[in-house]
Amino acid sequence: MICPFGTCPSISTMESLIVSSTEVMPFLSSLSKPLSAPILRIPSLSPAFHRRSFSVAAVQMNSKEAKLWGGRFEESVTDAVEKFTESISFDKALYKHDIMGSRAHASMLACQGLISDSDRDTILAGLGEIERLIERGDFVWRTDREDVHMNIEAALTDLVGEPAKKLHTARSRNDQVCTDFRLWCRDAIDAIVLRIKNLQVTLVKLALKNEGLIVPGYTHLQRAQPVLLQHLLLAYVEQLERDAGRLLDCRARMNFCPLGACALAGTGLPIDRFMTSEALGFTAPLRNSIDAVSDRDFVLEFLSANSITAIHLSRLGEEWVLWASEEFGFITPSDSVSTGSSIMPQKKNPDPMELVRGKSARVVGDLVSLLVLCKGLPQAYNRDLQEDKEPVFDSVKTIVGMLEVSTEFAENITFNKDRIRNALPAGHLDATTLADYLVKKGIPFRTSHDIVGRSVALCVSKNCQLQDLSLAELRTISQTFDEDVYEFVGVENSIKKFTSYGSTGSECVSTQLDYWVTKLGI
Repeated sequence: MICPFGTCPSISTMESLIVSSTEVMPFLSSLSKPLSAPILRIPSLSPAFHRRSFSVAAVQMNSKEAKLWGGRFEESVTDAVEKFTESISFDKALYKHDIMGSRAHASMLACQGLISDSDRDTILAGLGEIERLIERGDFVWRTDREDVHMNIEAALTDLVGEPAKKLHTARSRNDQVCTDFRLWCRDAIDAIVLRIKNLQVTLVKLALKNEGLIVPGYTHLQRAQPVLLQHLLLAYVEQLERDAGRLLDCRARMNFCPLGACALAGTGLPIDRFMTSEALGFTAPLRNSIDAVSDRDFVLEFLSANSITAIHLSRLGEEWVLWASEEFGFITPSDSVSTGSSIMPQKKNPDPMELVRGKSARVVGDLVSLLVLCKGLPQAYNRDLQEDKEPVFDSVKTIVGMLEVSTEFAENITFNKDRIRNALPAGHLDATTLADYLVKKGIPFRTSHDIVGRSVALCVSKNCQLQDLSLAELRTISQTFDEDVYEFVGVENSIKKFTSYGSTGSECVSTQLDYWVTKLGI
């Protein structure tokens, strides 16, 4: 369509209007990376606008004004209803993404001839001023304006007048909030993945510092086989890599634009959904307008990925809490990541990792809350979906904290090598390697399993280790044993015998470390 109001920025030339913002979200303000979507460069307001007091955007909080949707209503809502239905107390976190969406929408409306270029410029300037007021803390959020969308639109109307009333052309809060939410979640995923990578780097560096250290491997929390500490730490790195992959897969499916779906049925006005989608960095518009406004599977998937990540972190926390106990004594956290007791002067507790373990329940609870919220909703949009944001905000804030404190804890622990070495003889960790020795001699594994089991029983009766049994004693159990058996017993010898791909053998672990050092750019 030819723009009747002069030259308007087509999608192919919008690069000249693009700038980036460095703030991702309030509680992640330390993240020094740009938002994943571009923001339109906006014109400035005239000095006359700046001379106006912006109290119009935050008129007395106790005064009531006509709702933007109030045309068919003759009575105001009661105070109880207003208080119960407001969402501004939490959805104001979406303000930056709401303004992003409005900028893209206003530019598209001008390109399509639905508003003038002059109105577009006025709207963009007003949105820029509102954003500055919010970021300076000078914007007062009004409960009677219900939510972030109405607060910003009403404030824009107060500020620039009639042009602001055209902004909501071919747009509903239904598609608006879903667009904001996808943009917010997209940036949140980027922030979480960055912190996952930070933890991975820290764990790999911790592995590099502890080369050759053998620790007991456990199954059922009972001694099982010897493993290199490096191998154990890299197991968490592998799990975190899948966590990041799930989040990025989720991000790819999330990255489709609802804007222009309107309330549920689309519009008869000549909008260009592909233009707004591209301007906001989406892959494409969502194909079905009902689906676009009504489904929240993108946040269900997001919180599911967060929950799996939280469970992995909880397992790491559980292991390190155990290892920090006197019963294990395998690690010593520094004072900087420990806390004390109000009554017991001697206590030094690994509280951060206990809370990592505990807060995993909160992240899983956020997912369950959202699953239950969505399970019985008919098509299309329902007000129930207002309740989707707080679980997501909480899940993101919690998982970010868990990742950050896990990284700091990992940076501030020492492995007690002597204590670990002294603990290795117990539990006959080399028994399975001894069974493999017999298999190499041609004994069926089930038979070798029985032979080694009887050898362990002999050790228990003699209070010794497999390597302490004489060849004569071993041959009372099986004549297959020979002098070379002593190359397979003892944890150091046992570690040397692991050669399968992905195993805990020194060469295998070295290969794994090389992979991660290269991949993570260490």
